[in-house]
Amino acid sequence: MERTEMLDKLNELIQLDVDAVEAYDHAVKHVDKDIKKRFSAFQDDHRAHIRNLSELVQQLGGKPVHPSPDLKGYLMEGLTALMSLTGTGSALEAMKTNERKIYWKYDQAVQLDFPEDVMKLLRINHAQEARHLTYIEEILTIPRREL
Repeated sequence: MERTEMLDKLNELIQLDVDAVEAYDHAVKHVDKDIKKRFSAFQDDHRAHIRNLSELVQQLGGKPVHPSPDLKGYLMEGLTALMSLTGTGSALEAMKTNERKIYWKYDQAVQLDFPEDVMKLLRINHAQEARHLTYIEEILTIPRREL
């Protein structure tokens, strides 16, 4: 993979993680205490992804994207904010949609021809995204009246 393509893919992942941090800001305001704690931990994972991927981009001689939401991020954030207003179940549904998208992008990235040091970090982030998505999907199996 060419350096420019690699930097573009890594910056795309950074942007998704930036957008996820913003979406979690809205979701945590509308979920119960136990879920809020877990969502805060997931948000910390996304912040770590931003830091680690940004360091990689710099090591590869590139410039990381500026850590602010883009248009897709504002849409993700807006959807999450709107859905979260109706309670925990809707906040979970919004975050499931967001995490599916992020997981899918990391899933694509770990199948590309990155150098091994980059792949190692991408695999760690991918595993964390799988954990986020699995938790949200599992918690959504609880009957809504319990959420």
